[in-house]
Amino acid sequence: MTLHIGILAHSAEGATLCYRTAWMEGVARMGPHDHPEITLTGIAMHHALDAWERGDLPALRAIFRADAAKLAAAGADFFVLPDNSAHVALESPGDPFPIPCLHIAEVVASEASARGFRRIGILGTRWTMDGPVYPAALGRRGLERRVPGHEDRALVHDVIMNQLCLGEFRDESRSAYVEIIDRLAAQGCDAVALVCTEIPLLVTPDVSPLPVLDSTRLLARAAVAVALGERPLPQWHGGPLG
Repeated sequence: MTLHIGILAHSAEGATLCYRTAWMEGVARMGPHDHPEITLTGIAMHHALDAWERGDLPALRAIFRADAAKLAAAGADFFVLPDNSAHVALESPGDPFPIPCLHIAEVVASEASARGFRRIGILGTRWTMDGPVYPAALGRRGLERRVPGHEDRALVHDVIMNQLCLGEFRDESRSAYVEIIDRLAAQGCDAVALVCTEIPLLVTPDVSPLPVLDSTRLLARAAVAVALGERPLPQWHGGPLG
């Protein structure tokens, strides 16, 4: 018997890619037309944007906790949240989530360590690039992190919020991201973590100057591994990680 995967959507493109990857991974592992049960829910990101701008982590956490309760009511055994920035709020103190969460940064950091990378460039929203989630996840494995310079961080964030999350993928933005990855390589990075879940739809491994850690697909495949009993059921119910 496989476990029931819950996907808590925040940004639509990232959640959709996560769902599709989990479905395809299920078919690859289980056979044609088969995959673990998957339930996806999530209110529109619009309702959270003011809280993001205010830095109101309790309000954001309450939004995510309400959606996690819907997944629990649907019978999900655990959930993933394919939005890296959201984990800033998930890691903040508060009441535990009703079902455990597979932490996206822990999945990415574990993959980076397993592949022998040592210094990881980080591309994501400003809340992810400047926030505590990835320094902590990588640091627990003895890995270094680098982020783009101030102007590059602003460009990366602007493209995410005003293009990628709205389903727009422009050639000029891809070229700008590739140049930024080049600059991270010049800082000694040996991989780049695409830790906005939409970025893998813009920057693919064949155009990236560095090996790619695709947070969206890594999370989806890890979720299927949990559902099939190949990876332990997560125990984290939100809150600070040790």
